[in-house]
Amino acid sequence: MSLSTKDPHAALVRTSFFRFYEELNDFLPQARRRVSFAYGFKGRPSIKNTLAALGVPHAEIDLLLVDGRSVDFDYRLQGQEHVSVYPMFECFDISAITRLSHRPLRNSKFIVDVNLGKLATQLRLLGFDSLYRSDFADREIVALSLAEQRIILTRDKGILHYNSVSHGYWVRSTDVRVQIQEVIERFQLEHKLAPFSRCPLCNTVLEAIDKAEVRGRVPPGAFGCYETYKECPRCRKIYWQGSHYRQICRRIAALRASLHSAGAPPADPLPLDANGGKD
Repeated sequence: MSLSTKDPHAALVRTSFFRFYEELNDFLPQARRRVSFAYGFKGRPSIKNTLAALGVPHAEIDLLLVDGRSVDFDYRLQGQEHVSVYPMFECFDISAITRLSHRPLRNSKFIVDVNLGKLATQLRLLGFDSLYRSDFADREIVALSLAEQRIILTRDKGILHYNSVSHGYWVRSTDVRVQIQEVIERFQLEHKLAPFSRCPLCNTVLEAIDKAEVRGRVPPGAFGCYETYKECPRCRKIYWQGSHYRQICRRIAALRASLHSAGAPPADPLPLDANGGKD
């Protein structure tokens, strides 16, 4: 009589099939990109935990289909199903289809991770509310994102795997020229640009200030040439339409052109002068 060495209590290995679409493939190894692949698992894991195991942040996902049926992140894998995973839809409203709870925020406000300081400055110059500190801890970023309804921008994929994160984006490029264009395109911000409305140093909305009040606070050459000034009510910096202003206007025009022209080279980053003008 022979005895079986197979453990009857060993967990059964099941297999499901995954297909990721568009930019979600950036998170996958080359062999799994843009193809359907088998994924083996034990037990009945949630699809959210499975996505994390595959390296794809849930915050970048807008639609999950299992055998053509829309499901939420709590769905538990059965085995043999086909899972289709889609990123955020830019041009279509899929609210009637998706069962995922997070929806696009009404206002595009950002909290920018410590690895993207230059991007934060560029976004502020274009008028976007972009919270940034060089000493932010990951948990602080997540907490502020939830409390203030801000989208996390990061180069650290790990922060997007926090269970409570609802809105976040992994910035693909390491070049700030490409990053600013990438974010504007991703969140469809082209028609929301409001240049020179925020302080690029501290993110506060600028206020108009009478010329008489800036006497002695700006270089004599600037005071003699310019009539219009803005002040940051928080850090008290003064801004005026000096040569940097004109340079920024040219860069914004180049940025708009690059957004309209597929394959066009990215515009140079916007220059920054602490006093707002230079002559």
